[in-house]
Amino acid sequence: MTSTKSSFLISAPSSNSGKTTLTLGLLRALRDQGLGVQSFKCGPDYIDTIHHGTAAGRPGLNLDTFMASEAHMRAVYTHYASRADVSVTEGVMGLFDGADKMKGSSAEIAALLDIPVVLVINARSMAYSAAPLIYGLKNFYPGIRVVGAIFNFVSTESHYRFLQDACVDAGVEALGYLPTNDELNIPSRHLGLHISADTDYEQIIRKLAEIIPRTVNLDRLLELTAVSCSGENESVLSQENQSCLQDYPGNLRITIAKDEAFSFLYHQNIACLRAFGEVRWFSPLHDRVLPETDFLYLPGGYPELFARQLSGNQTMLESIRNYCANGGLAYAECGGLMYLGKEIIDGEGDGFRMTGALDLSTTIRHSKMTLGYRVMHWDDLEMKGHEFHYSSLKEPFVQATLAQMTNARGIPVDTQFFRAKNTFASYAHFYWADKPEFIQHLINKTTKKADGRQPKVDSPQ
Repeated sequence: MTSTKSSFLISAPSSNSGKTTLTLGLLRALRDQGLGVQSFKCGPDYIDTIHHGTAAGRPGLNLDTFMASEAHMRAVYTHYASRADVSVTEGVMGLFDGADKMKGSSAEIAALLDIPVVLVINARSMAYSAAPLIYGLKNFYPGIRVVGAIFNFVSTESHYRFLQDACVDAGVEALGYLPTNDELNIPSRHLGLHISADTDYEQIIRKLAEIIPRTVNLDRLLELTAVSCSGENESVLSQENQSCLQDYPGNLRITIAKDEAFSFLYHQNIACLRAFGEVRWFSPLHDRVLPETDFLYLPGGYPELFARQLSGNQTMLESIRNYCANGGLAYAECGGLMYLGKEIIDGEGDGFRMTGALDLSTTIRHSKMTLGYRVMHWDDLEMKGHEFHYSSLKEPFVQATLAQMTNARGIPVDTQFFRAKNTFASYAHFYWADKPEFIQHLINKTTKKADGRQPKVDSPQ
């Protein structure tokens, strides 16, 4: 049976063109029409996908051809897109910007998945000059299909008419615009979108969803990006072990931190963890003690913004400290690493005591941004991920080399993979949905308990 759906990728000439703002508004506006909407994000960003989930009402998914194989990306996209009426993918940076030329770029993903591209153009200081810009983006690489353009920061109707003329001469259809409106801006934190209780994201998304249908031709957008989908893909994908899109037998109790301080997760990673057992959630901020668990996962987030509250929850700190000290299996990344350290020092130089499971301290005072893809070689396992943080180690940490870490071009970096008993941690966020062997390797590396037993789990392979 074949059905008609819509699928498109929102991209731009550069960052700060309004991709995320437009994407969020489109997700909610289409959802308000009663359509099932699935969002995707090109690249490793785990903050945009949180906002996508708010707008679309279902988790956002990452598409990253550096961190995962092309086969895995196809499986993820087809699996989730087949369950929606409209699939909206937000690009990363400019259309052709990748880790190495086009590698990992929005254009590469559009070509790989055969997704038509809709451009969002920052027209704040531009009129007919949009024509050569759009023409170049459309014709630079024949492997993609640029089918439409939506303009951001348009001041007047007459301004938009100049932009329509530009589209006609560039051979791309003008689909509408977003007017200049400072109330529609979402505040930024560092390079990612900020997640803060001080910002009413729902109100901004609602307002975007009200405005967009007035100035953007949604019906024409869906017509231009219509695709025919066959239900046959679903049964094929359900048998793909490496896609980690189905549950596999497992016997671990997996406990994951998730609250205002810890929220940077890849949805596909969590789906993969369910192959190894039952996934449960807890809050280091609000809960009193760590639930009984076989595998503790502390993802990234903003622990520095909640350092005082985290430090004040003494029963939780003691509970996690004891779990790690007694040989419990724990894995932490970035913000989770900071929480497992002895102390977090904030921007004013004030120190806040953390669990002390790792013999290190972190600080965000006088720190600089660390950003980029990472490749880790640990024993015979190669893992790919991403690093993005402003904090740093308070002082150099010396340990025996556990793993080798490089950037996307193979150049060694200072990032380390730490281990204390059965606690593992790194500043890097690894993507293991395409490589569940990483989780199996963590389990296999755990040392035996005092009674001689060692955790066991059925492999999903």
